[in-house]
Amino acid sequence: MTLWTVERLGRKGDGVALSGDRRALAALTLPGEQIEGEEEAGRIASPRIATPSADRVRPPCQHYRACGGCSLMHGSEAFVKAWKVGVVTEALRAQGLSVPVAGVHVSPPRSRRRAVLSGRRTKKGALLGFHARASEVIVDIADCHVLRPDIQSALPLLRRLVVAGASRAGELSLTVTETPAGLDVAVTGGKPMEPALFQTLAALADQGDLARLSWDGQAITRRPPALAMGRARVVPPPGSFLQATAEGEAALLAAARSIVRGAGRVLDLFAGCGTFSLPLAETAEVHAVEGLAAPLQALDAAARQAQGLRRITTEIRDLARRPLMPDELAYDAIVIDPPRAGAEAQAREIAQVQVPTLAWVSCDPVTFARDARILAENGYRLCQLFVVDQFRWSPHVETVAEFHRR
Repeated sequence: MTLWTVERLGRKGDGVALSGDRRALAALTLPGEQIEGEEEAGRIASPRIATPSADRVRPPCQHYRACGGCSLMHGSEAFVKAWKVGVVTEALRAQGLSVPVAGVHVSPPRSRRRAVLSGRRTKKGALLGFHARASEVIVDIADCHVLRPDIQSALPLLRRLVVAGASRAGELSLTVTETPAGLDVAVTGGKPMEPALFQTLAALADQGDLARLSWDGQAITRRPPALAMGRARVVPPPGSFLQATAEGEAALLAAARSIVRGAGRVLDLFAGCGTFSLPLAETAEVHAVEGLAAPLQALDAAARQAQGLRRITTEIRDLARRPLMPDELAYDAIVIDPPRAGAEAQAREIAQVQVPTLAWVSCDPVTFARDARILAENGYRLCQLFVVDQFRWSPHVETVAEFHRR
């Protein structure tokens, strides 16, 4: 066995191991550890820990070594927290930027209110869970340490949905969201919705007391799966994007609110169903821009029924292809929450205007750092950063950054 020393963790949480002039990736390792194993195609498939790190802990999950849903459960909470902050600050440093970290939020165990599970029929029943690391194999989960208890309790029912509606060759994707009205389950990849299947699915929805079951876009709604966003109650489209934990959403919103406090007119870009727009409309007029019609329709409906909100306007627009131009950016503050690809085109347009305050939310440190450099080179000062870890034990990390016009 070759002896390796783990130098650091890569962005996806794998250890970067060195042996002489050789380099390889090794999952489930920590910086400073000595490991044994053989490299193949740039990876050490099954490293043996020869000298463990002081930050190594025993993973509480029985599925951890096989399941790809988590990759950092073997590190202490203090280590993972510091590593995620470091991922963000190093990405900024690579772009010539530095910023004080004003706060770090870590969502607690068993707090994921939204998860995307994979399901496949088998001869004996069904597999339901997450994919194994770098594999199409589904690891069947019995007890997951990230899911909310109501989702955990529904796993047997979700397996029955897979048995009822999956073809033997296909794989289902099940987006499961916990709401106060019950679980909202959106399934894609299933058999066509024929009358017999509809009856079976409706019966399962009754048995599981689901709020809503959507099957490739066809919904069986027993109760509206409404979620609170500020004073408003939003019924999101089936499978719609939502923040993964209520605690993480609250941390993101608190940071954005503190940044744009006092603004009379706020522009919310990549607004989704209104995570930021609806709470911010309690004190400011908001223009919400989103590329998809369905989330904005949900936002509109919630705004009309809520009491005490200031004016909210909406606009359907693909901001990657058609960013708002300088003459459309006359606002007191902008909140922007782009996808992982970031918002380079929109950043270049914002860089040309005199908007006083920006709250820039990001789920990818590298694309955020690229966009932040564009702003910094054109007169915006990066003032402070909030780090939010709502994907506990995964390599994902989110941030909210405060920018002011110089």
